[in-house]
Amino acid sequence: MTEPARLVLVRHARPVDAGLRVFGSLDVLLGADGVAQAEQLIERLADETVAAVYSSPLVRALDSALPLARKLGLEPVIVPGLREIDFGELEGLTPVELEERYPEYLPWTDDPAGVVFPDGESVADVQRRAHAAIREIVAAHPGETAVVVSHGVTLRIVLADALRMPLGALFRLELSHCGISIIDWFGERALVRSVNAEL
Repeated sequence: MTEPARLVLVRHARPVDAGLRVFGSLDVLLGADGVAQAEQLIERLADETVAAVYSSPLVRALDSALPLARKLGLEPVIVPGLREIDFGELEGLTPVELEERYPEYLPWTDDPAGVVFPDGESVADVQRRAHAAIREIVAAHPGETAVVVSHGVTLRIVLADALRMPLGALFRLELSHCGISIIDWFGERALVRSVNAEL
């Protein structure tokens, strides 16, 4: 068996106003605790020999990837396909505003497979672009380890694909801010080593 491509998947560190607004494609900075989490990634991944660091283009992901990448002497490779789902008209809303304006979307995590956000994306849209991005990264790193910093919905989709889970079950996977999941790819076959190891 050939040596696998190992992907270390990292959900970005905690942003400002986490849980207080809808953040998808909306760009937000890391909070003070998120900055500390990003620094802790360096120690957490100190034993890994990392060939490359990939990141979503969104600031909260890139700022989570940068400390580790700089410690390794690498520049993060920005991959647009790794960005978070676009919630469209829901972007930036508070929970109260969401309940007032779009109550029909409140239970979307119960069965996200068929959800399409107004002027935004569907979960299937994210699946297509994330899958393409991950396959390119895997193909570029046979026998190597690459770190991939992305987002909650996007990384749940990557893990669900690897586990052959239906999209409707995405939110049975917990992914904490800066939680680490590891997948070894042997060609087309994925072996999930860990899910959401916390700092």
